Amino acid sequence: MMRYSVRPCLVAIVSLWTIAAYAQDKTPEVPKNLTAAEIVERSRQAFYYPGTDMKAKITMDLITDAGAKRTRILAMLRRNDPKSQNQKYFLYFHEPADVRRMVFMVWKYPEKDDDRWLFVPALDLVRRVAADDKRSSFVGSDFTYEDVSGRDVSADTHSLSREENVGERDCYVVQSVPKTVVDYTKQLSWIDKGSFLPLKEEYYDAQEQLFRVFTADRIESIAVGEGDSKGKFPTIVRRTMKNIKTGHRTEVTYTSVSYNVGLKDEHFSERSMRHPPMDYVK
Repeated sequence: MMRYSVRPCLVAIVSLWTIAAYAQDKTPEVPKNLTAAEIVERSRQAFYYPGTDMKAKITMDLITDAGAKRTRILAMLRRNDPKSQNQKYFLYFHEPADVRRMVFMVWKYPEKDDDRWLFVPALDLVRRVAADDKRSSFVGSDFTYEDVSGRDVSADTHSLSREENVGERDCYVVQSVPKTVVDYTKQLSWIDKGSFLPLKEEYYDAQEQLFRVFTADRIESIAVGEGDSKGKFPTIVRRTMKNIKTGHRTEVTYTSVSYNVGLKDEHFSERSMRHPPMDYVK
């Protein structure tokens, strides 16, 4: 969870810049006078694109204002197309019983609407998730379908609001205003100047009131392969999305994160939704 308005050459440069820098686990020298759209583009690369592919186990806690909690456990697979900015996502649910074996799959494209499917095992049914549903709640959580695989940079108008710290991290604060009507009228993003990961996001409704907040609660450098010589990717391994008006929040923890595990296109198919690659999602 992206179709980009920036030129293809810029996208390629950004991708190579991100991969080269993070593979060495170094903070790259950031060019001066970046536009707001370029900052957001780099943030998308850092958040959604590290490595050639990735797998992780995810624990998703849905917590009410009163503290009642429901937990979902799932596996996520992600593969980058080596020849383009296309991506594929595969999310397999282990728990609880009412969603066990359910699969959500996304084929993400830079120049057109993403393809999204949901497999409902109780009905043995694979259904398309319509483009209009991308801002809907993802399996009852405070995250949307679009939050999972990313939002198109060109879908918003971006402006650099200011620069300030989140904790000890120096950040760009970017305002993003949707070009078409969605469930929010503006988004503020605090983007780490070093890693370009989003450390905080605020969403405002039609009354200009804050109603949803994302926070990156823990970041770890995940090794690529064995040994430090293989490099590392800064990764948000704990994140929260909170609905300010209802008090409901969703806390997500990533464990067993691995990059460059050798995923293939065949692992992201309708057949795989019914017969998942258990070696990767177990």
